[in-house]
Amino acid sequence: MSAVPLGMPAFPKAARDATRNPTLRRNLRHATHTIRSRRAAAVAELDDWAELRAAGAAIKDHTLRHLDRYLEQAEAAVRAAGGHVHWAADAAEANRIVTGLVRAAGEAEVVKVKSMATQEIGLNEALAEAGITAYETDLAELIVQLGDDRPSHILVPAIHRNRGEIRDIFAGTMGEWGVPAPDGMTDEPRELAEAARLHLREKFLRAKVAVSGANFLVAETGTLVVVESEGNGRMCLTLPETLISVVGIEKVVPTWRDLEVFLQLLPRSSTAERMNPYTSTWTGTTDGDGPREFHLVLLDNGRTGVLADEVGRQTLRCIRCSACLNVCPVYERAGGHAYGSVYPGPIGAILTPQLRGTTSEIDASLPYASSLCGACYEVCPVAIDIPEVLVHLREKVAAQPGHPVERAALAVAAWVMSDPKRYTALQRTAVRTRALHPRKAALPGWAKAWGATRDLPAVPAESFRTWWQRRDTSGETP
Repeated sequence: MSAVPLGMPAFPKAARDATRNPTLRRNLRHATHTIRSRRAAAVAELDDWAELRAAGAAIKDHTLRHLDRYLEQAEAAVRAAGGHVHWAADAAEANRIVTGLVRAAGEAEVVKVKSMATQEIGLNEALAEAGITAYETDLAELIVQLGDDRPSHILVPAIHRNRGEIRDIFAGTMGEWGVPAPDGMTDEPRELAEAARLHLREKFLRAKVAVSGANFLVAETGTLVVVESEGNGRMCLTLPETLISVVGIEKVVPTWRDLEVFLQLLPRSSTAERMNPYTSTWTGTTDGDGPREFHLVLLDNGRTGVLADEVGRQTLRCIRCSACLNVCPVYERAGGHAYGSVYPGPIGAILTPQLRGTTSEIDASLPYASSLCGACYEVCPVAIDIPEVLVHLREKVAAQPGHPVERAALAVAAWVMSDPKRYTALQRTAVRTRALHPRKAALPGWAKAWGATRDLPAVPAESFRTWWQRRDTSGETP
């Protein structure tokens, strides 16, 4: 995975700074609550949602168990349809491949349909170093690019911006990138959308090379699928002469029948729609229709490492719907930038540390960027148990050098809880000394900040174990 943004602090500090921004919190609260309520209504329309969710998880698990076979099948199908397939082990290799393809086409600019994989590998920056300009065409991505900003949400990258801020960005910088914003433009959504349309239309008609991602890759036919709501994807996928798609290896599904399940799960979970306005599919090349040259770049970049982890591999089920972000109390208050990753929110807290490792301070902090409330698991359309993976990753972080206090605490807890007599003795001691217990957790060193922001639960006058034994002997009814 590409490097952490220069100077990006670990999550606790970044979140603390973000929560002090009232405008950001207001923007996030309004947006996430709106999306959340609409999603709930859309999901409630289906009586078989639970069965669809289980089917999605089962299809993903089956595919991941046989990923090598399905990737080879997809490669063969793409080649048979006239496309070219490239394998990229990491971000650097993927960037070299794409840069080489653009240069081979003799072009110095590309248009892009929103792709988190290309953001993950830092493709725009790599292209810029090679003298190639990448133009984002998704409206929210355009806002982020023109504002010299970073995405903060999977589905709505500019969720942290309000209408007034967007108007100022368009008026101030749109002319530097192409067609300027109209004079006297207000912050009315219709006027903002029209300014973006006029700005992007010129680029669509001029561009010879496009770069895309894909929501899914159907192995049996080599077909790629992009779902979107604005039509910019359709323009990128059909008008240029060369199309380059950078796709994570986990995006493959075995058959079109399997795809049908996800085309029900994804729209309702992401945009709260029954069906996406634009669902584009393409298979290789066809004379006289669409791009004359198609290249598929299959990206690993740490994914096989995730696949090897029996607990963590369920993360690769993710279909990037963003439902977990919209219900997460931590994301709602801290925003996406605090995660220091292309993938924010609960899914980012488990995906990023697995792709990048947990050796850096920021990546080691991400598994702790959660209250473990479980809301993310409840809404996940492919049933990723995010709290389970978070705890699993916390164990890995604690096992690293530099966390002796946490390791010692866990060792003591394991020793006490592995023996009923020791556990009972600890409970009795806690009850007898309850009047002396502090309200705050007085912890040393690196853990001090954790304890200072949490109230310790009060110890009851009688433990459940003692009450149960007394009830059992006295015949007391609960």
